[in-house]
Amino acid sequence: MHHLKKAMVATLIGNQILFASMVIASESATPAAKMDEVLPEIPVSAEKIIAPTRQASESVYTGSEVTAKGIELQGAKATTSVYGALDILPGLNVESPDSNGLGAEMNNVRIRGVRSSLGALTVEGVPNYGGNPIGPRDYLYDMENMRGISVYKGAVPGDIGTGVGARGGALSLLPDWPHEKAGFRFGQSFGSNEYSRTFFRLDTGSLSPTETRASASASYTDADKWRGPGSLGPRKNANLAVVQPVSERFEVKLWVNHNDLDQHLYRPLTATDIGNLKENYDKDYNAAPTGAAAQDIYYYDYNRGAYQNDDLFSVLTVKPSRELTLSLKPYYAKEDTEILQGTTSSGGKVQKRTRDIERFGLIGEAIFENDGIKTTAGYHFENSEMNIFTQTYGISPTGLAYQGYGVFGTSGTGYINSPYVKIAGNQGPWDWQTGLKYFHYQDPASDGYTTGPAPGYALVRTADLDRQETDYDMWLPSIGGAYHFSDSFQANASYGRNFIRPYSYLPLVSLYNSNRAAFQAQGINLQQLFDGYAMERSDTVDLGMRYSGGWFEVAPTLFYGKHRNLLTTIYDPRVNLNYQQNIGRATGYGLDLEMNAYLDKEITVFVNPTWTKLTYDGDLTYAGSRLAADGNQVVDTPEWLVKAGLIYHPGNFEIVPMLRYLGTRYADVEHAGKVGSSAVADLRMSYTMPKVLAAESMKVSLDLANVFDKKYVSVINASDDTRDGVATYYPGAPFAAMLSVSLQY
Repeated sequence: MHHLKKAMVATLIGNQILFASMVIASESATPAAKMDEVLPEIPVSAEKIIAPTRQASESVYTGSEVTAKGIELQGAKATTSVYGALDILPGLNVESPDSNGLGAEMNNVRIRGVRSSLGALTVEGVPNYGGNPIGPRDYLYDMENMRGISVYKGAVPGDIGTGVGARGGALSLLPDWPHEKAGFRFGQSFGSNEYSRTFFRLDTGSLSPTETRASASASYTDADKWRGPGSLGPRKNANLAVVQPVSERFEVKLWVNHNDLDQHLYRPLTATDIGNLKENYDKDYNAAPTGAAAQDIYYYDYNRGAYQNDDLFSVLTVKPSRELTLSLKPYYAKEDTEILQGTTSSGGKVQKRTRDIERFGLIGEAIFENDGIKTTAGYHFENSEMNIFTQTYGISPTGLAYQGYGVFGTSGTGYINSPYVKIAGNQGPWDWQTGLKYFHYQDPASDGYTTGPAPGYALVRTADLDRQETDYDMWLPSIGGAYHFSDSFQANASYGRNFIRPYSYLPLVSLYNSNRAAFQAQGINLQQLFDGYAMERSDTVDLGMRYSGGWFEVAPTLFYGKHRNLLTTIYDPRVNLNYQQNIGRATGYGLDLEMNAYLDKEITVFVNPTWTKLTYDGDLTYAGSRLAADGNQVVDTPEWLVKAGLIYHPGNFEIVPMLRYLGTRYADVEHAGKVGSSAVADLRMSYTMPKVLAAESMKVSLDLANVFDKKYVSVINASDDTRDGVATYYPGAPFAAMLSVSLQY
């Protein structure tokens, strides 16, 4: 296997060298167009925090971009968490157990009611994802290295590498590539709960004679948990980026990112706990072991995780002529994670979840423009090895004692093959585009094993736990159009089909393994359960308009979606057990609204409300009983969500009060577990001083989160088909203050 990995790396490098050689050999005197297309914006006197966005090869704006200024306004939580940087957008419900963005994989985000774990996250179109849990890793990047985030909540452009899928939308991080001018940035923050963060970035500027540009950044972030013992760090991050022009028409970019995080987990609360939230607001894991295994599963040091991720990609771009642009993006990603968590099984044990994930990929693309028509053809290939398994530990007076694998299956290599084509153009006041993408995923076969007896706990080959190689595929069409009534008013519409490939493997394997005798008595093996897995699918339509006058901007979007093959719990009377299969259906519709008023050069007001209806199509069953779900709002989806604020900018001061309103939610399909609405206020104040300490500027900022110390439920841990009493919860963080100083040289 190591020889295969080395060969793959050598192939990727060889492809880059071959690509560069072909480009240099084909050079002509034709001058090059800009490598990066700058999307036009209607100029206003105030700095934008949200702007319309599209891919460079498209003509219709189908997404929204949170600008660098919009990211900055979110404060500390937006420096280490992508989702924390998006809390200003309508249609996104960002739930977090902490106010500083350090609680990795403990938050929950829904985009128009669909979990973000079922969505895509990319950097420059290169996918970032993993398994157990499936979906993006939003905690890997220092957001100071990003110039913006493009968010697609409906139709997803085909050239965004969706990885596992984009039913929950797609996010594309826009790197702040090395600057033309040399510079140095330093930031230091301190705050509540021993929060501290140090960040620096160095830009070399354009270096003669090669015109090489490079940037290097590093950060160190740490904080105590606000409830219970333990810490949320340290988090250590390093990033290197290089831009190398080879000729007027050929450019190479390199991006390398390393992230290393250690954290203790917050203890999730039960429905009984939140029934008296005031009394249980600070409830968490125990500070010391008791000697009783049933209680020591709640010892804080038995509930922690270590997460290490390394990501590398390059972008090779060439323009053989004015009409043709070619690009190649080879990439590599490695994840090494171990998470300990107490379980109630067999009187109290600790489970260790291990993720050893390695992905190689390549995205090739050609864009041809002629007579105002852009034709894009591309291909995304990836192979991945996901070694994901659990191990069980007993609790003894001397610590943890290994007791074998909880679940184990060999993991082969999975393959993604995904070609796509797009055509976009303009005709008079009309902008239009259409595209078609084909997604094919080959899920590898797996050999099953069980754990043998003590003391060796050797693995025992178990054929009924085998899984066969399976192919999943889907055609993904999209179409969009916009009509410009004037320079300040346009209407637009788009349609797109999105998907998510099968997920939640370990729960199904664990259930089968725990009930093997019952399944075998009925002649059922594990593969027969996996035969009921399929790709989830959604078809979405957006109808919107955008008006931008001299002082006022409004962009409403009506959306509608049909969701099919949702992973839903069924009852199997043959074995008297419940397990998940892809049979669910839901319908969603609603309204997103972005509104900005630029009252003068000093005052900007923004109000971004969302109304969402996402309801089940039909009742569900559990243990042979009907669950009255038909027409009910999907779990953890508020009908009303509002983000609003004011930016007051007198001179060098900036004062930004913000309010987040979260409507009523339910934690189960029958709406027995109600979670009331909440409104949380934040305040950010800053003062910028030019020419201080030999720097161009120094900014001092004070962030006050949850100003009125509101006690509320932030995170609901629940699947879309969760029953009453099963969900768990994280309360929202109380008031916290953070002081930051940044210097720009």
